[in-house]
Amino acid sequence: MTDLEAMQSALAEARLAAEAGEVPIGAVVVRDGGIVAAGQNRVLRDVDPTAHAEIVAMRTAAAVLGNYRLPGCTLFVTLEPCAMCAGAMIHARLDRLVFAAPDPKAGAAGSVLAVLNHPQLNHQMMVEQGMLGEEASELLRNFFRERRS
Repeated sequence: MTDLEAMQSALAEARLAAEAGEVPIGAVVVRDGGIVAAGQNRVLRDVDPTAHAEIVAMRTAAAVLGNYRLPGCTLFVTLEPCAMCAGAMIHARLDRLVFAAPDPKAGAAGSVLAVLNHPQLNHQMMVEQGMLGEEASELLRNFFRERRS
């Protein structure tokens, strides 16, 4: 599975979240070239403020792999993670994060906060951004435009 295919899968999860009335954010965890777990925002459906797409995907991946640590895994997500999700990624010991669109209001991978790869933390991960960023941004813009009208 290529990085592009993984991000396309994350976008498919985001579209499913939108169809369910959730903010359209999707995520997939990839290990050894295949998707281990997928997630989408579920905060409204689960009545759970922690049910962000990244958390849902990492919880599922941990259950599938039988380990709360996710070494060798890459998380693909359609929006830059918030501080909560970034903290969980550090604790999960992900190898890499790939996100599509920056979040200028709450992004914790550099846009607002720099939670990931802080020099005082003992875990560092590769962070890449921008893949299918315009498509992910447009999905979010359309969702909020429809909600306002």
